[in-house]
Amino acid sequence: MHRFSLAAAAIAAMFAMAGASLPGAALAETTQAPLKDVHWAFDYPLGMYDQAQLQRGYKVYHEVCSACHSMGMVAFRNLADKGGPFFNASYPNSNDNPVVKALAKDAQYDAIDSETGAPIKRPGTTADYFPSPFPNTTAARAANNGALPPDMSLLAAAREGGAHYIYSIVTGDGTTPPPGLTVPDGKYYDPYIPGDLSSFWTGDPKKVPLGGFIAMPPPLIDDRVTFDDGTKATLNQEAWDVAAFLKWASDPKMDERKQLGVEVLIFLLIFTGLLYASYRTIWRNVGH
Repeated sequence: MHRFSLAAAAIAAMFAMAGASLPGAALAETTQAPLKDVHWAFDYPLGMYDQAQLQRGYKVYHEVCSACHSMGMVAFRNLADKGGPFFNASYPNSNDNPVVKALAKDAQYDAIDSETGAPIKRPGTTADYFPSPFPNTTAARAANNGALPPDMSLLAAAREGGAHYIYSIVTGDGTTPPPGLTVPDGKYYDPYIPGDLSSFWTGDPKKVPLGGFIAMPPPLIDDRVTFDDGTKATLNQEAWDVAAFLKWASDPKMDERKQLGVEVLIFLLIFTGLLYASYRTIWRNVGH
């Protein structure tokens, strides 16, 4: 028992030291501005994705974000799945959806000629995953000042705040830094990026600005894309739509899950009513 107590004390001391180490201190110093207060239809308990918005968001990703960011966990056929941007009930098999077939065909993939063995390019199919903008991570870093653009497949799920975080980042990126803040070469100030700017701040130590630095230059501007449905492509609209699309990519089954939840609740209410009626019928003439 004595040896066990010593071991337990040692382990407790180790965890106490870990809790007081640098990661904890860094966490205390890391600050960011509160995320912008925007809302989507899917924010609410019974809210669903807006298909038109998902289509616009896909266009922003395809024409802007895909130049640097991959989505290696999303296949073209997923775009036509139920709840997806191009779902059409006339094509229960998403591989048969003509819109998705056309989108996939525009992509090019490395292949080998079956007769000569020479490397060739082939058009994409609905089974293909979104192509990466770079052949490897080294090339990606070289093209982005040493920074590796994150894959966007699960970005909305991986970042605290989800779609709100993405919207805030892309609309706050490139914000003019406050006087007294030195921004490193190849970086941009963004108040919504978690960071510690104290070592880059020459002003009042008690007034260190919120935020951090990001390697991505401002990706969106007004009219960066042209939406097919006629929606005016302001910076905020583009950010709102692409954040919704990335939310869908990270949780494509949300609509089905919420619909199933409603059906289960209805079933439980009916079942509860039947149980109560049975109880009243069986026990109404029985004395208590």
